[in-house]
Amino acid sequence: MFQDRRHAGRVLAAALSRYRGRDDLVVLALPRGGVPVAYEVAKQLSAPLDVFVVRKLGVPGYEELAMGAIASGGVLVLNQDVVNQLGLSQGVIDAVASKEREELARRERLYRGDRPPVEVRGRTVILVDDGLATGSTMRAAVAGLKARGPSGIVIGVPIAVPSTCEELASEVDDIVCAVTPEPFYAVGLWYSDFSQTTDEEVRELLEAAWREEAEREHAAAPVE
Repeated sequence: MFQDRRHAGRVLAAALSRYRGRDDLVVLALPRGGVPVAYEVAKQLSAPLDVFVVRKLGVPGYEELAMGAIASGGVLVLNQDVVNQLGLSQGVIDAVASKEREELARRERLYRGDRPPVEVRGRTVILVDDGLATGSTMRAAVAGLKARGPSGIVIGVPIAVPSTCEELASEVDDIVCAVTPEPFYAVGLWYSDFSQTTDEEVRELLEAAWREEAEREHAAAPVE
């Protein structure tokens, strides 16, 4: 379906074309895989790009099973079904959350350096990832973003489980899932190249986006 994440971003940008040209628009990427996708979206829509870091809270000993997630801004979202089913104590949850908060802070410093986060209050934000399966990471991102006071939240993904796309639609102002195949199986199966996005690639794309944003602002500035 997609050659790689950059190609998926161009497809998604076309599906989001109605947002092009809005001066209140911000694109936030869920790193790491969402950054190459979001870079193309921000570029095509002429919008600023930033990262919104989300960390899964894995069950100890079964880390791939998510009992919740945390997002930039300190928001924690629990998968109550998993917590109840496994009888996870508050102490276990707190220990995992504390560790992941440290990693979240480290990644924000790594990706953004000394730059402050893009201001989202009163603006329309498009949250971008490379795909939606269970949607737990995106739910945490939405919850974390709402605490920052945007005027609107849009989810944009190139590929998604149809039912997840439908479920998340009630939590945001708009959702654009460019392709929703059935059967779905896994996000990576719809990419020819789904190799892991590196921290270095994230930094390079963010820096490129920041340069392009500065050039747009310079070009739009009135001549004195």
